[in-house]
Amino acid sequence: MTTGRRRTLIGAYATFALFTVLAGQFWRNLLGWWGFAAVAAVVIGGAVALLVAERPAWRWRRVPKSTIAFLIIATASLAWSYYPAATLLGLAITLSTTLVAVALVLCVPWTRIVRAVGGAIKWILALSILFELWVAIFVREPVAPNFTDYGDDAPMAFFWSRGLLFQGGPIEGIVASRNLLGMIALLGLIVFGSLLAAGSIRRAQGIGWLVVAGAVMLLTRSATVILVAVVVLVALGFALWARKVGPDRRRGVYWAAAGALVASAALLLVFWNALLAVFGKSDDLTGRLDIWNAVIGLALERPWFGWGWIGYWQPWVEPFDGLAVRNGVEYLQAHNAWLDVWMQLGIVGLVAFASIAVGALWRSWFLAVDRPRDDAGLPLPHSAAALVPLLLLVALLGQSLAESRILIEGGWLLLIAIAWSTKQRQWAAEPLPAEPPPVPASRMPPPEGRR
Repeated sequence: MTTGRRRTLIGAYATFALFTVLAGQFWRNLLGWWGFAAVAAVVIGGAVALLVAERPAWRWRRVPKSTIAFLIIATASLAWSYYPAATLLGLAITLSTTLVAVALVLCVPWTRIVRAVGGAIKWILALSILFELWVAIFVREPVAPNFTDYGDDAPMAFFWSRGLLFQGGPIEGIVASRNLLGMIALLGLIVFGSLLAAGSIRRAQGIGWLVVAGAVMLLTRSATVILVAVVVLVALGFALWARKVGPDRRRGVYWAAAGALVASAALLLVFWNALLAVFGKSDDLTGRLDIWNAVIGLALERPWFGWGWIGYWQPWVEPFDGLAVRNGVEYLQAHNAWLDVWMQLGIVGLVAFASIAVGALWRSWFLAVDRPRDDAGLPLPHSAAALVPLLLLVALLGQSLAESRILIEGGWLLLIAIAWSTKQRQWAAEPLPAEPPPVPASRMPPPEGRR
C-alpha cells in the first residue's frame, strides 16, 4: 500500500470514528441498537487494526497518569458496585471509547485529528440540515426513530425530529437532540475558525462552514450552548492576550481573568431571574434542580466510593429506574458530569476525573499561549492550531456543568484525546503546528553564487 493511500485510509477511518462517537444517536435511530453495536464494533476493530499496523512508539512519561487512575478506579468499582452487571457494560463502553481515542492520538498527527474532527462535524451538520428539510417539506409531522412505536401520546422528546425548521426551530438534526446538535455546531465553529486562521482550509470554504455551523447553532436555540459559546469566546480572548504580552507580563492577564470570574459570579447571582427569562427557562432550570437533588441524595449515601461506574444511566437498573422523570420523559444522566462522577465513583473518582480535566486544561493553556521554538531555540510563529485543544476543552468543561456528555461517546473521546495529545506535545519542541513553520531569513542557505 502506498503512503498516500495509507494516509487517506487512516484519515477516512478517523473521520468515521469521530462521526460515530459524536452522532451515535443517529446510528441508533437509523439502525436500532443492534445496528449501532455493529457500527461500534467496526470502529473498535479499526482502532485495534490501526495500532497493530502503525505500532506507534510511546513512553510512559508521556502518558497522563490521571486517566489511568480514573480507569483503575472505575474498574475497581466492580468490587463494590450496587449493579455489577451494569458496571461491566459501562466499563466496556468506556474502555472501548478510550481505546479509540488513544489509537487516534498515538497513530495520527494532531493536525490530521483536527481535520478529521472537522470532517465529521461537516457530515453531521450537512446531514442534519438535509434531514430537517426532508421532515419539514415532505413529512410535515414529528418523526420517530426507526424500530419504535411510541403511540400518539408520546412526549416530543421521544421523537427524532419535531419538524420545526420552518418555524425557526428548535431543530434536533440527525442526533435527535438540540443541545447535542448545538454543541457539535459550536465545536465546528472552533475547528473551522482555527483551520481558517491557520490557512489550512480555503477561505471561501472555511467561511461557508462557519456560516453553516453558526446557523445550525442558532436554530437549535440551546441556552446551554449559547452560554458555553460565551465562555469559549472569553477563553479565546484571554489566550490571545496572553500570547501578545508574552510569558514575562502575564500576571495582569491572570488577575484580570480572576476578576472576570468573580464579577461573572456576582452578576449571575444578581441577574439570575432575568437570565432565566431571557433564555425561557423555569426556576428549576427545566427540571435540572430536581435531578441534581436526587443525584446528590444518592451520592451522600455512598460519598467516598460511589455506587459503581455506569457511565450513561441504564434505565432498567436500580436506583436509576424512575430517578429522573419529567413530563413523562426519563432522563438518563445527572445533567452535571461532576455530580454524576461523584454519585458513581465517590469523592475518590471525582478527584481522579478533576485531575484529568485540570491537567489537560493546564497543558492546553500553555501550548496555546507559549511560542514554540525550533531545535536551535529560536522562536517560531504562533500556530492557530495550538488553540484548538484549549477551546475544545473549555467548551466540553462548560457543557459538563449542565450535561454529562463529557463522560460518554464524543465527549469522553475528545477529553481523552486532548489529555493524551497535550501530554505527548508537552515533551515536543514544536507544539501542534498547523503547517511547517517558515525558515528564518537568518538561517536560510546563501544563494548559489555566494557559496
